[in-house]
Amino acid sequence: MDSIDYYDRYAVPYYEETVDLSMEEQLERFMDLLPENAEVLDLGCGSGRDTLFLEDEGFSVTAMDGSARMCELAEIHTGRDILHLRVEDMEFDDVFHGIWACAVLGHFPPDKVQDMMQKILNALKDDGILYFSVRKGDRNGRYNGRYYYDYSRDSLDNLLDSIPNIKVLDIWKTSDARGEDHNNRWYNVLLRKVKSKEE
Repeated sequence: MDSIDYYDRYAVPYYEETVDLSMEEQLERFMDLLPENAEVLDLGCGSGRDTLFLEDEGFSVTAMDGSARMCELAEIHTGRDILHLRVEDMEFDDVFHGIWACAVLGHFPPDKVQDMMQKILNALKDDGILYFSVRKGDRNGRYNGRYYYDYSRDSLDNLLDSIPNIKVLDIWKTSDARGEDHNNRWYNVLLRKVKSKEE
């Protein structure tokens, strides 16, 4: 069972656990960097919770998730079409002003995450903004049906240093939005896509 299979199988309890969580602090910091009426990709949208928040703030949002069952639940919750697509199958080019990727990249092992980052950056316009979060820790493997790769600050810095044509704007830590029962800490990253020097 890969991570997508997990979300298909446990979509309803995952939806119920996450649909009412507040990511407002992170969303506000992300939105402050976007132009008015920006085109935003909610990558791994889950319940559609953050899609609704972003749309309420005036952004045009494309919501996407790799789990067919999560897409069904998100469509019910948001009343909008949800794009059923895995990150590795994305072929967007220069489309979005902003990409919101909350708790997505930690499902990819180190030998694949650079390719996923490149697909995400290809989807961004020049000067576009990416927000992503990864769990702080030392897991590397399958836990409760899902693959996780956690990050130290050094391993996160190494990943970011390996990605060309980005400018890191901010990195900060937060506690898990699910409360004290989830004693996780998260790294939150905001970065800007910059034009390559060859252009």
